[in-house]
Amino acid sequence: MPSDHSNILIVGAGIFGTSAAYHLSLTHADPSSITVIDRSPFPPHQAASTDINKIVRADYTTPFYMDLAYEAMHAWKTWPILQSKDGQRFFHQSGWVMLSDAGSDLAERIRTNLRARGSDLTSDVEIDGGIRERWGGLLKDTRFDDPKIEKGYWNPEAGWADAGDAVTKMLEEAVGRGVKYECGDVQSLLMGENGVKGVQTKDGRVYEADQILLATGAWTSQLLSEVEGILNIKDRDTIGKQVMAAGVCVVHYKLDDEEYERLKDMPVIVYGDRGEVLPPPSGSRLLKFTNARSFTNTARTTDRHRISIPPEAQQTVVSSPLQSETLDCIVSKTMPSFAARDPAYWRLCWDAITPTQDQLITRHPHPRLGNLNIAVGGSFHSWKFLPIIGKYVVNVLNGISNGEEKDGRWAWKDGTTHGRGAHEKVVPKRELNELET
Repeated sequence: MPSDHSNILIVGAGIFGTSAAYHLSLTHADPSSITVIDRSPFPPHQAASTDINKIVRADYTTPFYMDLAYEAMHAWKTWPILQSKDGQRFFHQSGWVMLSDAGSDLAERIRTNLRARGSDLTSDVEIDGGIRERWGGLLKDTRFDDPKIEKGYWNPEAGWADAGDAVTKMLEEAVGRGVKYECGDVQSLLMGENGVKGVQTKDGRVYEADQILLATGAWTSQLLSEVEGILNIKDRDTIGKQVMAAGVCVVHYKLDDEEYERLKDMPVIVYGDRGEVLPPPSGSRLLKFTNARSFTNTARTTDRHRISIPPEAQQTVVSSPLQSETLDCIVSKTMPSFAARDPAYWRLCWDAITPTQDQLITRHPHPRLGNLNIAVGGSFHSWKFLPIIGKYVVNVLNGISNGEEKDGRWAWKDGTTHGRGAHEKVVPKRELNELET
């Protein structure tokens, strides 16, 4: 057996890969037989999961995700690992203000679930002059007329977490228990007699394993397409029909000392279906605006299947039209004074999105790919599950059911949908190249 052979090889160190590595390090008989490979040097910084901050909330329209989110939030509030060395928790319970577009029933569907669960701490936010005085005048210049914002609610339980720090801490814990970490840009899967025998990096290194876990997010279709072509998998059964890469535009503004003191305790602001504003972390002091109007980047595989993949310069190149749209639809609407300022930086953030916005946590159904496991499909709402999602991934690796509902939601999709999606506002309806000129 070559020295680079592992029992389990995890490709990708985002939330799914990191959480799986962490939970495997707790339960696997030999953590040293587990390898994580990611394109970034340790600690990883390429994945969307390692952003400066991410929203943590249990506000969902389905009881399934609401319960899962409360499980995760308990971990965020109590687990010793989810804090810095000086004892500061990564989760900040800032609360959130959800402002609803006219005609939207999203808020009421969420609050109905909270009431049914006995967890409703929300309160109405009236869209009137009084709202401009709340939260230290945070919304004093907010536009409520275009688009028409007609109602809102406040939930003190929600908040945000230090994203990159949390991912790093969990992965460090896994490595400390013996899990190996390799830096390599995986280019292809290698087929063997009994399935996928390993992966090859762009610089020619080969890593073999008994089981492979693809936690490759927005790059999953690109990585699997060659194998699908070799196996003559029909288009309707390809990974491209399960998940596609979708991107959103994010802009950050550096705050001076006075601005940071004024805004450090602000709530998360959700501005209808346009996007969000996230509070500034103490380290970076960056105020983040996300334009939720997502997009795809469609390409064709060598066997002519259509897939969406991130462009090569996936994090840094933001076109002028997309910048203008982001300033117009979220920055100038929520906190207009920032729209006239020079941003600290722009970013395109990519994730894998499924047709129902449910995750895809399953073994590949093709008989030649029985040792290939997949944990992807964050759909721009799964980051909050970082502490706990890995234990469910480990069950899949071990052939253990996660229960009928979880197995059903996270299974290979059959092309049909039942009911509404888990995070519909981020479903892409346009192409990135439409925003380049």
